[in-house]
Amino acid sequence: MPNSSVFSQLFKVMLCLLWAVTWCVSAAQKLQLQASKDYILQVEKLVQLPGTPWAMAWLNSSTLLVTLRHGELLSVDLTKTQAGQQAWQKISGLPAIWAQGQGGLLDVVKGPDGWFYFTYSKPKNNSGVTSLAKANIVINDFGQVQMINWQDLLVTDSVSATNRHYGSRIAFDPQQHIYFSIGDRGNRDNGQNTLNHAATILRLNLDGSVPSNNPFVANSKVDDAIYSYGHRNPQGLAFDRKFNRLWAIEHGPRGGDELNLIEAGGNYGWPLTSHGQEYWGPLKVGEAETLAGINSPLKVYIPSIAPGSLLSYTGAAFPAWQGDLFSGALKLQHLNRIIMNQQGMPVGEERLFEDLGERIRALTADPQGYLYFTADSGNLYKINPK
Repeated sequence: MPNSSVFSQLFKVMLCLLWAVTWCVSAAQKLQLQASKDYILQVEKLVQLPGTPWAMAWLNSSTLLVTLRHGELLSVDLTKTQAGQQAWQKISGLPAIWAQGQGGLLDVVKGPDGWFYFTYSKPKNNSGVTSLAKANIVINDFGQVQMINWQDLLVTDSVSATNRHYGSRIAFDPQQHIYFSIGDRGNRDNGQNTLNHAATILRLNLDGSVPSNNPFVANSKVDDAIYSYGHRNPQGLAFDRKFNRLWAIEHGPRGGDELNLIEAGGNYGWPLTSHGQEYWGPLKVGEAETLAGINSPLKVYIPSIAPGSLLSYTGAAFPAWQGDLFSGALKLQHLNRIIMNQQGMPVGEERLFEDLGERIRALTADPQGYLYFTADSGNLYKINPK
């Protein structure tokens, strides 16, 4: 009969085989492949976070800051996700946040001055208003991520009786101006009301002051901070540094999501112009799809994809995508690639990861150009070319 050492060796071999099969099944669940027009793509689930992620920013080359809409800020150590360890920790120091409806802790972007800039809904008059703030975020000697020096830069004039359409994304231009978007707050009349901040894209200096060359500073009928107006709910904002262009993507009503090239002083029409329909019936919204004196979108989505973000891609990992725009799609649940031509203008699109079944929202690229996205489920994914 075989001795005990033989049985021991056989048992170890069986355990190894069982572990290998289990690991392969787990890996297959975490990795999915898709063919795009240019690449075979591999998407990997890195971690599930405890809430609905709204935005991401890089603290360093291996650590992401992630805002959760319910009002928490996380740091996510990607080296720990690879090791199967607890990867996220909460960061304290946030102010009171109105986390109701579509409001909450919204965007976070690292500014050119090294500060992190945030948008969030601040409690005011039993409602919430889109607000811009900044803070320093550092790693202490014990490896803990800490927030210091939180400062509100602008508490906007955008209070509403609804908890809808807060916007709100942040972008910077090479002159160190900060742009951030605000929705109409569920009140269509705000679209053409230039005396408050709702339904606009604002432009400020990094300290929150108004640039002297803002387009309406000499116009008493328009708030000085306004850069453009007539926006319904812009939840994506990206600056193309190659062509010095600001792009915004926004939700339309039941169809008619728009990609807009933002120009200083531009009126983007809401609610006078729209490509969408009323929610309560098959009637067009607005007076027409286009009108004289109103900036028309350069791309329209019918039916709505419900865009939740916008990224101008410049990385090295996907050379064929350089210059393209990417948006997360919430309703139609995919990653939307907006194909740009040599002049930096939209000429087509590609819909990626439609079979993933995720409401894709936040997007970012790491220093090597690999793409990351989050879903409303809390999942954080990474995209690699295979």
